[in-house]
Amino acid sequence: MPIDLSLYLVTDPGLCADRGLVDTVVAAVRGGVTLVQLRDKHASTAELIDQARRLKAALAGSGVPLIINDRLEVALAAGADGLHLGQDDGDVAAARAALGERAILGLSVQNHGQLARLDPGPLDYLGLGPVFATPTKHDHASPLGFDGLAALVAASPLPTVAIGGLTAEHAAAVRSAGADGLAVISAICGQPDPEAAARAFFASR
Repeated sequence: MPIDLSLYLVTDPGLCADRGLVDTVVAAVRGGVTLVQLRDKHASTAELIDQARRLKAALAGSGVPLIINDRLEVALAAGADGLHLGQDDGDVAAARAALGERAILGLSVQNHGQLARLDPGPLDYLGLGPVFATPTKHDHASPLGFDGLAALVAASPLPTVAIGGLTAEHAAAVRSAGADGLAVISAICGQPDPEAAARAFFASR
C-alpha cells in the first residue's frame, strides 16, 4: 500500500500521559501527522492490544495507518496496518509472511553495514537514525547528523524516514538530505498542543 512518511508520529507512554494516548494521537493527526506508530516497551501484550484497538478505532476514516513497534502478535491481534522492527526484533521475512502482503513493514537502520545486509524485498520503508541523540531512547547508536543521514538515504533501496531528536526546525534539512519524511516523538507527544506542534512541521517548509 502507498505510504505517506511525511510526518510519522511515534508514541511515548510517559509523554502522552497527561493528555492521554488517544487524544494526543487524534490531535496530532488533525495537525497533519500521516502515520502513527504505537510504541511502548513496558506494556504487556494485553495492554498494547487494547491501546492499539482504541487507536485503530480513533483513526478510522482518517486515512492514517497505525503501525505497531516490535510486537508482531499485537499487530495481528489488533488488526493494525503494519509493524516496525528494530535490528534485533525478529525476522523480517517471517514478519511479512505473518502479516500478509498488504501490511506495512518497516525496519530501523543505523549504519551502512546494516543497510548492505538487508533484503529489501519484504520491506516498505526504512527508519534511518538517530540523526541526533534523543532522551527517549538511551541505547541508541551513534548519531548520524544530516551528512550521515544523506549518505544513508542515497544508498537506500527503499523510501526512508529520519528519526532521532528531530523538531520542526529540522524539517527542511531532513528534506534536503533526501528523506521522505521525519519521525518524531517528544516534538509532538511532549507538547501541550499536539495539533499545533504537528502543524509546525509543515509551516517550516
